[in-house]
Amino acid sequence: MKVKNTSDNSLIILSIFLFKISLFITSCQDAPKYDLIIENGNIYTMNEKNKKAEAVAVNDGKIVFIGNTADVEKFKGENTKVIDLEGKTMTPGLIDSHAHFLGIGYNIMNLDLSNTTSYNEIVEMVAEAAKNAKPGDWILGRGWHQSKWTNQPEKLVKGFQTHELLSEVSPENPVYLRHASGHAAFANAKAMEIAGVSTLDPERMDVHEVEGGEIIRDELGNPTGIFNETAMGIIDEYVPSAGIESNSKAMELAFEECLRNGLTGMHDASSDSLDIATYLKFVDEDKMKMRLYIMLSSSDTALLNDWYAKGPAIGLGDDMLTIRSIKLYGDGALGSRGAWLLEEYSDRPGHFGHETTPMSYVKKVTEEGLANGFQVCTHAIGDRTNREVLDIYEAAFKASPEKAENSRFRIEHAQHISAQDIPRFGELGVIPAMQAIHMSSDRPWAIERLGKERIEEGAYVWKKLLESGAKVINGTDAPVEPVNPIASFYASVSRKTLKGEPEGGYEPSQKMTREEALRSYTLDAAYGAFEEDIKGSIELGKLADFTVYSQDIMEVPEDQLLDTEIEYTIVGGEVAYKKGESLSLKD
Repeated sequence: MKVKNTSDNSLIILSIFLFKISLFITSCQDAPKYDLIIENGNIYTMNEKNKKAEAVAVNDGKIVFIGNTADVEKFKGENTKVIDLEGKTMTPGLIDSHAHFLGIGYNIMNLDLSNTTSYNEIVEMVAEAAKNAKPGDWILGRGWHQSKWTNQPEKLVKGFQTHELLSEVSPENPVYLRHASGHAAFANAKAMEIAGVSTLDPERMDVHEVEGGEIIRDELGNPTGIFNETAMGIIDEYVPSAGIESNSKAMELAFEECLRNGLTGMHDASSDSLDIATYLKFVDEDKMKMRLYIMLSSSDTALLNDWYAKGPAIGLGDDMLTIRSIKLYGDGALGSRGAWLLEEYSDRPGHFGHETTPMSYVKKVTEEGLANGFQVCTHAIGDRTNREVLDIYEAAFKASPEKAENSRFRIEHAQHISAQDIPRFGELGVIPAMQAIHMSSDRPWAIERLGKERIEEGAYVWKKLLESGAKVINGTDAPVEPVNPIASFYASVSRKTLKGEPEGGYEPSQKMTREEALRSYTLDAAYGAFEEDIKGSIELGKLADFTVYSQDIMEVPEDQLLDTEIEYTIVGGEVAYKKGESLSLKD
């Protein structure tokens, strides 16, 4: 029997251990050292081939490693910034596919009426603002929605309040308050006086009537203060114009609000020449803090012609700004009864909504946009508008099949669609840019506008559209709704109000899965802007844009989703927001 030499064995084991340590040190010395390492996390990549990871490394703003926490150690250097997620969840950076970026900032600068629950609350807020305003100063605000009020005023005309109480508390100041949807507005007597809108005899009711809109008047012809759709332009003409300085302030505020909510990108739904000048100024000054994809306002033909001549601008300022699409408005909103319907409103017989832009102009811009390499994005909420726009798109595609290939034309909102038109989205490759939070906010009262049958057939039908082969992209339409993507994610998967009602959700067959909802805010959102090759998923070589959450949004019980907080927002490998502090990307 041979006796084992424990001393020799110990030496052998020690030698092997030291050799492995030596190899590890050598490999660490040879491995490149990266700018940022994010480790010890629960990371959803949105990459079908590699769905989850524990760690990510970033260099020069791009993703260079995806894998396990143990394997990322060798990439740490003296100057490597390390974020320990401590098991928290990270996804690709969230992208809001339809919002009004500067509007978010201006909503903070002006009266925010989004949380008001009655007309009296609005009157109180305006009264307080009037105390601090000089005579003649305009008082501006946005966010009221009469269908969401818990108490309705005694006097209503066509479902809206009247201006008398508002005018009483602001006799020296013109007041102009936009509806939450942005498709109606409420003016006081002073604002109407400045705009020349006065009491009319019933025989002269045609004065100031506008195609595609309506001044709401009482039975005597008196203007009630409500200006619907294109009629808002009557007052808009006299509201003090914005400038680069006020736009810049609004932009800074919008950046802060978006980053605090975990957004790394946004599709800005309609920018005029001043807005674009502001964006370009921020790019030139290296002040962009998140990525913007811009839709040119179709109401400015000179702007369109200028950009047709120049062509799309893609990836300005290290992929912080892209201008390659056009925004059209086909109709109004359901809340203001401006959405254009095939059949009359259930709660306003004889009224079908408004064609806010002539379809002949929609056709013209569609054809021009296609010919000049611009994506066309048309606001369509009612079923009539969705059909008209799909018809126009289809005709343009057939006339120019080569240009139509991969054109990715969009319908913004696609809120209510006739059953026979739903399959056309997938067939034509038209992207429905929808906002799940609208279902949560609007569904309790929308049934009054459309009735049960139309609601069930084609309202907020995310699943039917996905089954058609379309890519549904998500957002908030902020400042129509708060810019919070968690609320929209919750609405996508629950189809409930933010109060958790009703049990089981509205039309539950149309719920998205959590993976579908996350795709709608990441990879498919990037697709909606032709950017899926550079962002939207955590893959090697893509932009290092990430959102980090306080809990696992893919697994946490549904009733806890709204408790989710944003821990970090990371843009291009830089911490743009950390909970508890706000860090600027660039000085």
